[in-house]
Amino acid sequence: MSTSEKEWPLWEVFIRSKQGLDHKHCGSLHAPDAKMAIRLARDVYTRRSEGVSIWVVPSNAITAADPAERESFVDPMADKIFRHPTFYELPDEVKHM
Repeated sequence: MSTSEKEWPLWEVFIRSKQGLDHKHCGSLHAPDAKMAIRLARDVYTRRSEGVSIWVVPSNAITAADPAERESFVDPMADKIFRHPTFYELPDEVKHM
């Protein structure tokens, strides 16, 4: 068995804090499966009650945009003002937006 076959897969850990509604990436860890990854993430990243929710995602399941394509991929959005939510009025019943 090679060294890479003996290693546990890498998981990315996201925690939702008490203050916010969104999950933030807080680190990575190795675990044999999702259940163990959540347990390890709880032990490593929420020792002082920093979070109320934990997500773990296998690192190999994450796909990112190429930073070299930033200009053509992200920047054209700036000239489309209708995509910015400043033109919409939210009712008072809608919270956390």
